[in-house]
Amino acid sequence: MFELLEKAVLTGLGALSLTQKKAEEILTELKDKYKLSEEEGKVFLDRLQGIAKEGRERVGEIAETEVKKVIERVGLVSRDEFDRLQKRVDELERRLQGSEPGESC
Repeated sequence: MFELLEKAVLTGLGALSLTQKKAEEILTELKDKYKLSEEEGKVFLDRLQGIAKEGRERVGEIAETEVKKVIERVGLVSRDEFDRLQKRVDELERRLQGSEPGESC
């Protein structure tokens, strides 16, 4: 019964948007309504927080992957690639400034 109740709560709330305060409010309500022990309540809260954390991490991973795909499609360069190219341009400019007119690099 406890797992069924847990699934119903998670479905109703959406684990991704579950905040610490909201989880504690729900826990207090469930403890009062279903006579959960302190230990059952703690286990339930820990599980809710773990599921919410996993969900947030997963959303972050998916977002990062999608952003990388868009960057590739649009043709943008990464910061590392930009820095590498900037160093190369700086070096070429130094070489040009150091060379005399008519002298080849």
